[in-house]
Amino acid sequence: MMKRQFKMSALALVVGVGSFLSVPVALAQSSAPVVCPGYEKGKTTLVGERAGKKVQKAFEAYNEDRVDEALQILMDVDTSDEFDKAYVGRFIGNLMAAKEGQGAKAMEYLRDAVEPKVLNDTEHSQTLKLLGDLSMQEQNYPEAIKWYNSWMDFTCKEDADVYTRMAQAYFEMKELDKIIEPADKAIALYEKPNKNPYVLKLQSYYERKMYPETVKVAETLVNTFPENKTWWTQLGLFYMLVEDYKNALATMELAYNQGYLEKDTQIKTLAQLYATNGIPYKAGQLLEKHMKSGLLKKDEEMLANVANTFHQAKNYKIAANYYGMAAKESSDPEHYQKQGTLLLVTEDYKGAIAALNQALERGAEDPAKIHFSLMEANFYAGNYKSAWKHVQEAKKDNSVRRNAVAWEPYIKEKAKNRGIDI
Repeated sequence: MMKRQFKMSALALVVGVGSFLSVPVALAQSSAPVVCPGYEKGKTTLVGERAGKKVQKAFEAYNEDRVDEALQILMDVDTSDEFDKAYVGRFIGNLMAAKEGQGAKAMEYLRDAVEPKVLNDTEHSQTLKLLGDLSMQEQNYPEAIKWYNSWMDFTCKEDADVYTRMAQAYFEMKELDKIIEPADKAIALYEKPNKNPYVLKLQSYYERKMYPETVKVAETLVNTFPENKTWWTQLGLFYMLVEDYKNALATMELAYNQGYLEKDTQIKTLAQLYATNGIPYKAGQLLEKHMKSGLLKKDEEMLANVANTFHQAKNYKIAANYYGMAAKESSDPEHYQKQGTLLLVTEDYKGAIAALNQALERGAEDPAKIHFSLMEANFYAGNYKSAWKHVQEAKKDNSVRRNAVAWEPYIKEKAKNRGIDI
């Protein structure tokens, strides 16, 4: 039996979920009996003899893959009998549905076949459902919902795939609040969990900025499909949206340990979460590791970020080294200033003096503070004349003048004790 796959439109998150649904359309399908309460099965009607001969020829052509010939035979059937007309129309509609670009035309024949309600029960129910599927294919979403509801009303059946398609139709129409009910029904009906209705729910809540509800769905996705790396990273980001940084870190760290974080942005996010949760040293180690591996670009911005995280962790020597590397890339006086200030803290006075002088030469915005730091570095290095020169410059700025003035007599005394005239 020939079949054709109708691909539904894709629903994508930050990362994309790919092809969403495909609907197989066939001429004949198995169908469970109608089970509506009080239902009485109608009589089975057969095609009349004259029409039946042409229908038989069409079946033979169809079975030999001569679809166009089968269609021509059916088009030539001329009957005034209501059932025969509906039956032949349904046959034509099914054949056209399997041909590329003929979905809309197929729907015309199928609508005409189903509206008189003269087809046998199984044929009628199959045609209702097929009309829903074709409407989805043709992006006529209100019609799709109408036909799916007609199918459920006629058969008193519920189907997980149908509910999922209805939820997607509401998504395509941007009626986001209406997605939840059919998506929940689909989730309840699937014997094996299917991600699609969960994703539709997720999108519904997310686009309506209902972030706590979004988190709940994302948690379910992670628990139900733990092997899917996408849901782990998405859940981490959704936790960040609701400012639950502790769970965001736990989720992203688990994802990292399982090898699910493969993009530079994901590594940066995890590093940010370490810093936000008061673990800057691990943030620095993580960035340093992946910068060395080549995943993170070793540019001035990344070098400065690594320096900053180690700075926060009070690993001043490592931080100063990375500020120096960033400074060589950028020639930014601020990077030189930070390097010099941290080298001063680590008592590397020679290194501090060199870095701070570089900051001054490159036009740092706050020279008075740099002069004050140079005064300290030179003082502790025993360069009292240079210390005196820089303290005089620092005094010119009100923000550090008081402290600079306090240092003056101290510098004089030390220089005098060493026999140095300043």
